[in-house]
Amino acid sequence: KLFCIYSKIERTQIIDILNLCAEKVNEQEAFIEPMCELIKLCGLPFQKKKLSDEVSYSVTVSKLIAQLGYLMRVPSSQVRIQICKCIISFYKMELPKKLLSGYQPTSANYKIQMAELGGLAETFVLSLALVENELIEKLWVLKALQHLSSSGVNCRHMLKAQAASRLCLYLNDVDPSGQLVFRSSEILWNLLENTSKEEVVNQLSSLECVHALKEVFVDLLLHGFRHYDRQLRNDLLVIATLVAENPAAPMIESGFTTLLIVLATYTEVKIPNPLLKGLKLTFSYEDFEMKKLLFNIIGILSKDPRAVQLLSENDVMPALLYYVKPHQKPGFHEWSASQYEELQLHAIAILASVAPFLVDKYLSCQANTLLLVFLEWCMGQDPFFGQGNSFHGTGGRGNKLAQMRYSLRVLRSVVSLYDDAVNLNLCDQGAISQLLDILKYAANKSKERDDAILLEIQADTLFILSAVCENDAHRKELFSYEGVDILIPFIQMDPKKLYSGLGHNRLLFSALDCLWACVVGCYIAEDYFLEQQGVFLLLDLLALKQKNLCNIILGILVEFCDNPRTTFHISTWRGEKDQTAANLLIQLWRQEELDLGVKRDRYGRIADVKRPIVSSFQKQQEVIPMPANSPSFAIVEISENIRAKLYLLLCKLGFEDLPGLSAKDFVTLAIIRRYVDFKVGEVWSEVCTELKEEFRPVASDEEALKVISEVSENIGRSVAALQTEVLESQHRQEIREEEKTYTKIQAVHKQKEMVNKSWENFLTRTSNYEALKKAKRLQEKSIEASRSKLKTQNGAVHSTDIKGLSTTIGSGRLVTVESTPSQLIGGPLSGTDLALGKPSVCEGALKKIKRVKTLDSIKKDLGPVK
Repeated sequence: KLFCIYSKIERTQIIDILNLCAEKVNEQEAFIEPMCELIKLCGLPFQKKKLSDEVSYSVTVSKLIAQLGYLMRVPSSQVRIQICKCIISFYKMELPKKLLSGYQPTSANYKIQMAELGGLAETFVLSLALVENELIEKLWVLKALQHLSSSGVNCRHMLKAQAASRLCLYLNDVDPSGQLVFRSSEILWNLLENTSKEEVVNQLSSLECVHALKEVFVDLLLHGFRHYDRQLRNDLLVIATLVAENPAAPMIESGFTTLLIVLATYTEVKIPNPLLKGLKLTFSYEDFEMKKLLFNIIGILSKDPRAVQLLSENDVMPALLYYVKPHQKPGFHEWSASQYEELQLHAIAILASVAPFLVDKYLSCQANTLLLVFLEWCMGQDPFFGQGNSFHGTGGRGNKLAQMRYSLRVLRSVVSLYDDAVNLNLCDQGAISQLLDILKYAANKSKERDDAILLEIQADTLFILSAVCENDAHRKELFSYEGVDILIPFIQMDPKKLYSGLGHNRLLFSALDCLWACVVGCYIAEDYFLEQQGVFLLLDLLALKQKNLCNIILGILVEFCDNPRTTFHISTWRGEKDQTAANLLIQLWRQEELDLGVKRDRYGRIADVKRPIVSSFQKQQEVIPMPANSPSFAIVEISENIRAKLYLLLCKLGFEDLPGLSAKDFVTLAIIRRYVDFKVGEVWSEVCTELKEEFRPVASDEEALKVISEVSENIGRSVAALQTEVLESQHRQEIREEEKTYTKIQAVHKQKEMVNKSWENFLTRTSNYEALKKAKRLQEKSIEASRSKLKTQNGAVHSTDIKGLSTTIGSGRLVTVESTPSQLIGGPLSGTDLALGKPSVCEGALKKIKRVKTLDSIKKDLGPVK
């Protein structure tokens, strides 16, 4: 018979019949059979007339399915089991073989959705209390819950009924079949995956639940020999790991923590422990997975201060250090090569978490020595082919980089404590030289392939060197020459790599931190760094104007300025477009004030003489009275931006005769120069405000505070006046430059006009004969006017006209002159060197000969010709 959705009345009647049968079961067992038959009907496929029937009857159907959960109160094993079978059938629904005319089957998930809507899962969890003493019924309920927990909606309903804690409490119940633990753990996993993990863990964190987890785990550990038992044991261990992450979980009180720690070190330290009597571990895959889970839970327990003592007492440190040794070929009955490598890397990774909490054990086990020897092996040429299969083995296939990476993490974690005993022990064994060798090794590898693993190795090595060498002059000297040579390439890094996402930015910061810690303060290292043009490289980085870099670079430069040679290097530096260091620093100041919201006018001058350098955030803060030993906001603000460092650098450079500055720069420089005075004014302003909020100053004190405030304002006004004077001077200079430029332009235009006019006149003379004659007359008139009005007595007059000239331009360099007349012989020139000698026989003939000479010859003989 098919159960069809077509009448709301039928659904209501079925619910009523089921409730009546449930009431009669207590009196007459004859009602059990018809009740089971009705419940079977609920498990049959539903059919519908119209597509909208599923929505129309959803409320009625959800109530009917929810009623199945309430029927679990019926004290009949047969009824309860039938209800569980009915619910399980929802998830194994098959289409009916025969359909009624005019009907069609509902969707496959319809009943599941109605069960979610009716809250069946919550009711079923509550029904566990009714069957807790009936194993078979309990297993059927767990089987039904296992199916229901496959959806997130049902899991949330189950959590409302405290499903996690209820299931956990039943784990130790007697069950020869083993289904109880299996199904309960499966439901717990579904709850963790489909709901809030924190809420599930909170329900499992009671002492009863933790104790139950421990007991069932130990039972499976000692008596579970099947593959299925080991898998279930590991599943419970993962759940225990999640519970251990909750600080409120009573893991220590229940003894579970001690058990897990002892089990984690069982194969390495081999100390007999009564907790694990009779335990025999194999080298199966499940035991391998358990070993990794135990290592992982040690790392979690190390974060709990209460568990640190247990870690120390149970030899966790020697057990983890057991793996800090070169890889050895495993024997026949041991882990495979890939498994051993995975365990080794996992153990070293956990050691990095545990070592900072067990420093005494770390030193007593000579961990530094073991790690340095292991790192030496990592750089060696011994044949080794890493598998790189695990998470920790990433990037380590065919090499030892994974081992080097995690070993350096251990050193990084312990030196970050800045414990003198650890650092001294490390340096006494030559760690500085070895770490520099590691940097060279990794840098050479990076030339072949630039990946995240190598970058992390270099960054960690630089951090270790920083922590070891800081505040120790002797160690800085050991670092000096070789270390500076290694640091220089890092500072020269291509800025484009900073955005690659591989970790170049972290590497650069580590290099700058190492420079600050290992070079600054050691004159040998500082001088060598300056010789290698290191300050120029720092200024090149500063010129990128990256906010995250500016602060640390400026701090390094300020420290470096204690070396008298540094300021010369800073002054000598030139950036793009011949930018000077002073100009760069002033630009950074302006950008910083823009970011801080400091009020300035459009020319960069002070806009508020009372509070010239106060940021917008600082203005929003109310002055709160604070103890005398607590810094006020005006003081705290100094360390939160780079203005103080810029001021100190410019103080080192001097505020006079700074090259490469514009008028705008001088306006900003006037503010920087009085930075300390303005900051003192801020502090006094805070003092006045605090006093007026709680006290009333006496007349003399009030007068003194008023004078101090006026002095601060006067400084602001004087700076503003100086800025105005600079701008006006610049404006006048610009006007003068503009006038000079305009004069040059006028001269150029005038010259062009004269050339054009000359050319026009020339064209006119060549094309108009009358114009040519007019020009000729003007020329003759000009020549005549240029002649001397005084006539030389008996002087020879030579004509300057060239007869027969047919050109319209000036004559060439050839002229014709007549020889000196004979009557002038013995005249005014007779007494000079130019006087002619006695006429020869041919004198008469020579008188009539015309001589043709070049103009140069005439100038040479007679001087200039008019």
